[in-house]
Amino acid sequence: MNDTTNDVPVHLRAGGTSLVVAVDGGRLPRVLHWGADLGPLGDDTLADLRLAALPAIGDSAVTYPQPVPVLPQLAEGWLGRPGLVGDSDGRRWAAKFRDATYHLDGEADGGPVLRGTAHDPEYGLTADVEIQVLAAGGLVRQRARITNDAGTPYRVGGLEMALPVPSDASEVLDLTGRWALERVPQRRPFHVGEWVRASRGGKPGLEHTMLLVAGEEGFGFRHGTVWATHLAWSGNQVLAAERTPAGTRHLAAGEALLADEVVLGRGESYLSPWQYGSWGVGLDDLASRFHRYLRSRPEHPRSPRPVVLNTWEAVYFRHDLATLAALAERGAEIGAERFVLDDGWFLGRRDDTTSLGDWTVDPAVWPDGLEPLVARVREAGMEFGLWFEPEMVNLDSELAREHPEWIFDAGHGPGLPSRHQHVLDLGHPGAYAHVLERMSALIGSLGIAYVKWDHNRYLLDAGHGPDGRPGVRDQVRQAYRLMAELKAAHPGLEIESCASGGGRVDLGVLEYADRVWPSDCNDPHERLEIQRWTGLLVPPEMQGTHIAAEETHTTHRTHPLDYRAEKALWGHLGVEVDLLGMDDETRAALARWIAFHKEHRALLHSGEVVHADLADAALRLQGVVAGDRSEALYAFSVVERPSTWPPGRVRFPGLDDERTYTVEAVHPGSPPTPAPGAVLPPWQRDGVTLPGRVLRLVGVEAPSLDVDRSVLIRVVSRTATP
Repeated sequence: MNDTTNDVPVHLRAGGTSLVVAVDGGRLPRVLHWGADLGPLGDDTLADLRLAALPAIGDSAVTYPQPVPVLPQLAEGWLGRPGLVGDSDGRRWAAKFRDATYHLDGEADGGPVLRGTAHDPEYGLTADVEIQVLAAGGLVRQRARITNDAGTPYRVGGLEMALPVPSDASEVLDLTGRWALERVPQRRPFHVGEWVRASRGGKPGLEHTMLLVAGEEGFGFRHGTVWATHLAWSGNQVLAAERTPAGTRHLAAGEALLADEVVLGRGESYLSPWQYGSWGVGLDDLASRFHRYLRSRPEHPRSPRPVVLNTWEAVYFRHDLATLAALAERGAEIGAERFVLDDGWFLGRRDDTTSLGDWTVDPAVWPDGLEPLVARVREAGMEFGLWFEPEMVNLDSELAREHPEWIFDAGHGPGLPSRHQHVLDLGHPGAYAHVLERMSALIGSLGIAYVKWDHNRYLLDAGHGPDGRPGVRDQVRQAYRLMAELKAAHPGLEIESCASGGGRVDLGVLEYADRVWPSDCNDPHERLEIQRWTGLLVPPEMQGTHIAAEETHTTHRTHPLDYRAEKALWGHLGVEVDLLGMDDETRAALARWIAFHKEHRALLHSGEVVHADLADAALRLQGVVAGDRSEALYAFSVVERPSTWPPGRVRFPGLDDERTYTVEAVHPGSPPTPAPGAVLPPWQRDGVTLPGRVLRLVGVEAPSLDVDRSVLIRVVSRTATP
């Protein structure tokens, strides 16, 4: 379509989602509906829908509600967060794009796309907007490109796109956190004004909200319509929920730009990151759209996710061939399939104060290089992986001494150390080439299958030398480029995004990374919640979940193996514990858990993730249900002392009402040992067979458990219900 005065909206429809977009009047696109599939709609219906969706406009577009373009403009009466901030030395600061033309590509790869182009002839600016509904999952995504057509440089200070939500959205949910306690939810009413979550440390950060959700009052995982936005970008960014007195409510997202990071000469453009939008009836539905999209991509891991043995909490910096070779052999015995050598293998690295940037194998520890260890790992039948922190440098390193100009400096020296390290400016061609060469050489010579890619310092003072101009945006793009080049040079290489734990979890880095590390905390009490909320975006097979020691490294809580293993079951399973100091009985139980995971790995890594909305906040029921509803695994957990006892019944979401299922408690590690005086519900002892409708509406009596204990429940379809 190319009609600039078309009164018929465009209907983008895919993946169970409808997006109806007004394209009339030469204006930028305005969303009239985003959410449930409206079915096929003819032009007459769409034209009437537009009329039905338009409010009465009085004498002032400022004080009366109106559909706001996806790139809001001050010059059209928008007094909220500006869609575009920019200027030319104090001029060209209030752009007004008009005379828009559109093209609809209903057969585009991935889902229908609407592309529009509008101009501000007085300012010499062009705005190209792209909006797509993805067939896999029904996600909406949009981005904009601003081009400077004039001779005067144009500084882009920010570009935020927005997706509207209806007045039903009366609550806002976002996530916060800190090191070892990521993804903590918080909720608030959707009041008039702005609720803004910004990340300014050069990566999304441990406190990053990841998603900003608006929904109906009291929404949960299984009820209440919700809408959310996410920015596919691993650097500075802003997410905002905004409600105006005139009634507009929308979710905005954009890159947070530093001074002069984007200055456009004639003919130059700035392309924003993708803003993603998901909706659903309940958070599970919303999350499933992200999961279906990620699983549909050609780069999504297709092979079974190998069980990882990571060395960090087993040996820390204490590296030697005999110990690590023995650890690898024990790991293979219990079923590990990938051995990852963590921090401490390179020149002089005996603690975290030195040597970052010197990616040379330490001859003092490894006189024959890493080859003998790699050979032992492969003899045991495992892949070999290695830890790097490519974007960082210690001042006490050969690299820093030889190339101090490669360290970020905003004019006050290298700045505050964090974890004894600073940031290597990958915007310097020499620094980039150095890291690429060292990593690629090791990956190639050792046949490394997997890189654990860490990122432990915020970019507080990321000034690119020699003039100190901001280098944050370039750093993110160079990190992406480095990952892409390494994967191109070494087909099959997999990368984990780790950033002090969950500090870099977004759809930008997941174009290159194959899994994320949600947290440095392996405490199952915390991991239950961290994984639950990270799962709003990331499916289980892309979340690293490790079984650690009985006493957790970060919290010093103690938990039995069965609880630690059950909580690690729900992701890309790994082991991060000293197997050499473990007794035979415990090691055998651990092997049984790993075997159980492998047996059910296809279900866990392809099914639909579900959570029950339980009245008591001390209880949890989570699960994964097969796509054809033929089977499911659930875990019932007690995370705090319940407010009522006994806790009553739990109901199972996600099953087929018309099938009959067997329900049984399973104990992969060791037989259950009820607390003294505790009585098992009959179903837990003997199993039951019930229709899916009964399991959804009636459920079963909750197991009687102490805090930080769980029961794993297997549900298998038998027949269709008569």
